[in-house]
Amino acid sequence: MASRADQRRLPAEWERQSGVLLTWPHRDGDWGSILGPVEHVFTHLAREISLRERLLVVVADDAHGAHVRGLIATAGGEMRRVTLQVAASDDSWARDHGPITVQTQDGPLALDFTFNGWGGKYKAGSDNRITRTLAAAGCFGGTPLESHDMVLEGGSIDSDGAGTLLTTHRCLSHPGRNPTLSAADIEARLRDALGIQQVLWLNHGALAGDDTDSHIDTLARFAHAGTIVYQACANGQDENFNELNAMERELEAARKDDGSAWRLVPLPSPRPIHDQQGRRLPASYANFLIINDAVLMPTYDDPADGTAREILAGCFPDREIVGVDCLPLIHQFGSLHCVTMQLPEGVLEN
Repeated sequence: MASRADQRRLPAEWERQSGVLLTWPHRDGDWGSILGPVEHVFTHLAREISLRERLLVVVADDAHGAHVRGLIATAGGEMRRVTLQVAASDDSWARDHGPITVQTQDGPLALDFTFNGWGGKYKAGSDNRITRTLAAAGCFGGTPLESHDMVLEGGSIDSDGAGTLLTTHRCLSHPGRNPTLSAADIEARLRDALGIQQVLWLNHGALAGDDTDSHIDTLARFAHAGTIVYQACANGQDENFNELNAMERELEAARKDDGSAWRLVPLPSPRPIHDQQGRRLPASYANFLIINDAVLMPTYDDPADGTAREILAGCFPDREIVGVDCLPLIHQFGSLHCVTMQLPEGVLEN
C-alpha cells in the first residue's frame, strides 16, 4: 500500500503556474514612510505577473482594493487576470504565509502550515489566517486545503520537482519554530507532507541583516533538476564572505540520490547596502521568482545587477529575465521572492 508521501509531489517553481499571490502593503503595516516606493515595487510585480498569468491580491478592505486596482490598471496590468480578496494582514510576505501546494493523483492540494512571524519575532496572527480566509472565499476554486500545526515558511524550502528539497538547519531547527521536533522529526514531516525523497540540509549561508534565520530563497535555488544557482561572495573583506564560502563548499560536497554532483552556478554579491541606522540589509540575487515565460529578478542599483541578469539568462534560456528594483523591499529585510507565492497549475479558477 502506497504511503501518503508516495502520492504527493512538491512542484518545482519553473513548472506551469495558474497564478501568483501577493499580499499588498497598507498603512497599518510596517512600511511607514517608504510605503509609496514599496507600492511602486508591488505595482511593477503585479503588472509583469498579470501579463503572463493570474494574480491573486490580498487587500485590507474595499477602499484599499480600489486603490490597488487603480495602481495596477494605470501601470498597464492585465486586469482580467487580477483578482482582489479582502483579508486582514500584518505584513506583506506572502512567501511565508501563503499556501505551499503539492500535486497529488487527484490534482493540487494546498497545505496551510503555521506561520508564527519567523520564530515569534513579529506579530503574525492575521497573516497566519490568510490562507484559510482565501480558501473559504473560494479563491482556490476546488483545490482542497490541508492544515498543519508544524511551523514552516515557504521561503525556507526549495524543490527541484523531482523529490529533492533544499533547506537550512539554522531556520527549520530554530527553537522559536518547532522546539519539540528534532531535525529527524522535521525531515520525516517534510517527507510525509510534501512527498520529499531527499533533503539537502545546509549549515552555512547566513546573510548579515537577515531576520529569517537563513531562508534558503536568499541563498541557493534550483534552476532545473540538475542545477543549483547560489549567492556567492568574492570579496574577502565582506562580512558575508566566510558564511557564503562555507555554504559553497557544502554545495560542492552535496550529492544527488545517484551519487552525482550538482551543477553549481554562482551569483555575484551586490555591494553592501545599509539603512539609515547603519544596519546591513540582506540583498541577494538568489531571491528571484520564476513565473510562466519569465524570471523576475531583484535589482539593487548596483553594477552586479547586469552580471546577475546574464547568469540567470543562461540558467533560464527559455524565459525573459525582468529586473525589478527591490531596494525599497530590503529595508524590511526581504526581497522579490519573499513577497510572492506561486500557485501551481490547477489551483486558481479559469
